[in-house]
Amino acid sequence: MDQEHNPYHMPAAKIAETTSEERLRIEPAGRWRRLFNWLIDYVCFTVVSMVALMPYVVWLYVRGGEAALDSLETPNLLRDYGIGIAAMLLYYIPMESIFGFTIGKLVTGTRVVTEDGGKPRWGQIVGRTFARFIPFEPFSLLFSSDERRGWHDSLPRLYVVRKR
Repeated sequence: MDQEHNPYHMPAAKIAETTSEERLRIEPAGRWRRLFNWLIDYVCFTVVSMVALMPYVVWLYVRGGEAALDSLETPNLLRDYGIGIAAMLLYYIPMESIFGFTIGKLVTGTRVVTEDGGKPRWGQIVGRTFARFIPFEPFSLLFSSDERRGWHDSLPRLYVVRKR
């Protein structure tokens, strides 16, 4: 039987090698797109924080009634910073490590990628999130000569790129 017509013969066509991991081009998201990312994420982060704080508020009310709720109006720097940091970690780390984007990045069509365009590792996302707490870090993108990266991008060696 002819090799060409044998239905059990291995195909001769070469299959292009692909990786299971999608790679994106390093096309910068740009300052304006990143500003919109931040604005959208700020609103979403605030809403998520308020929803996440509801069990704490209910617990305070059950434990101490109105007097305990009134204690929330008294400034407490340690409590307030602790809640803000925890909420920020709970918003950014799961979204960027699982999906590669936040709600702001989803809306603006951008993603967080490694220097070769691949998916970031969990440790890089954690580092990126903690780098956001560096004082004056938001200005690092605004006044940087490299419009693609702020400190929270360059320290963990990540980029925010256009996906669409």
